[in-house]
Amino acid sequence: MAISSAICSSFKQELLQGKHSFESSGGHTFKIALFTSSASLGAATTDYSTSNEISNTSGSAYSAGGATLTSVTPVLSGSTAICDFADVSFTSASFTANGCLIYNDTQSDKACAVIAFGGDK
Repeated sequence: MAISSAICSSFKQELLQGKHSFESSGGHTFKIALFTSSASLGAATTDYSTSNEISNTSGSAYSAGGATLTSVTPVLSGSTAICDFADVSFTSASFTANGCLIYNDTQSDKACAVIAFGGDK
């Protein structure tokens, strides 16, 4: 199993269908979940799942489902559209993660993007 960085293929289609809103007023809630190296995530990922998500360990402040991403700022950088969220931190972290999934909590946990960390962190 592996985690491969990708914009999820289903997300690309769902954007064209108007299923995701990044507007600051009335937009959707996006979350970031952390996963172990046993997870299989990549372009084919369609939804958030708890399978191989890290578990809360001794005061890590991590809960299943991950953290809510806030302060979404969609901008255009050259010819590339990007979405910048406020940084997320987990106090007293005592877990190991190999990658993460950004997903739309408002739209039945639809997957948006997978980020591989390049190894355990």
